[in-house]
Amino acid sequence: MRIAFFGECMIELSGLPLQRTFGGDTLNTALYLSRLGASRGVTVSYATALGTDNISQDMLGAWQAEGIETHMVKKLENKLPGIYLVETEPNGERHFHYWRNDSAAKFYFSELWSPLEQAIDNHRFDALYISGVSLAILAEEAKAVLITLLEKHKANGGMILFDNNFRPQLWTSKQAQYWYSQALPFADIALLTEHDEYAVWGKSDIVKRCQDFGCPEAVIKRGCEPCKIVSGLQSRYSDTVYVAANRVENVVDTCAADDSFAAGYLAGRLSGSSETAAAELGHCLASIVIQYPGAIIPSEAMKELM
Repeated sequence: MRIAFFGECMIELSGLPLQRTFGGDTLNTALYLSRLGASRGVTVSYATALGTDNISQDMLGAWQAEGIETHMVKKLENKLPGIYLVETEPNGERHFHYWRNDSAAKFYFSELWSPLEQAIDNHRFDALYISGVSLAILAEEAKAVLITLLEKHKANGGMILFDNNFRPQLWTSKQAQYWYSQALPFADIALLTEHDEYAVWGKSDIVKRCQDFGCPEAVIKRGCEPCKIVSGLQSRYSDTVYVAANRVENVVDTCAADDSFAAGYLAGRLSGSSETAAAELGHCLASIVIQYPGAIIPSEAMKELM
């Protein structure tokens, strides 16, 4: 199973004194899935744009060291990766400050025939993963290009995976509603953080919305509460299961909790596991990740899952 991710990875500044790492919702999921997928027959590619500077090259090298294929990464002169600064509260909750208005990833589709478009035309991967952030960072015309690629990949028999990550700093709920409505009809699996759903759509029936859009499998992430998984939404009889999260006493940093859960869930589902077993793997990984600072934890910390 070959899965490609499209999105943005940024330079992360965090800690006292400040330390420089990297992170981003789709990159976090891609990296953790690459670690888990090595023993499960899942390979990961990442599509984004970086600059030609040394920091961009460091990021690219780090992804390659994690087993992520980078042939769909564009290098743009006179552009740089975005930056975010993290402030962490004693309970592990984080506050983010972004500098990304001119980041390289926003210009991925600025030229015709991007590497991602070439890969889809040549059937180089089986599944394509995007998030709400993947759409939000793009100009309107580029958003439309990405939706067209979802349609083309789906028509070619490929799988679409959509995560609803919503960042109100990037766009309004009304804008998100419109573009989520364009993406969800192509999604085979929708990974939906409950509070993001409510922020975008208001308090409404998440499962019915997925059913109406034609999505067959919805995974509703609910933090430390049991996740809700509804499968067979487009069949006569759907099935709902709740899978409890792992309890963690010492929460250090909640960054990438949802992203790592998504990686664990997809590692299970893409390698043939049931919804329940996949969610258990997702919860287990997320419970480890939140006990470490930063979005990316040392691989040794999750070795038993790999």
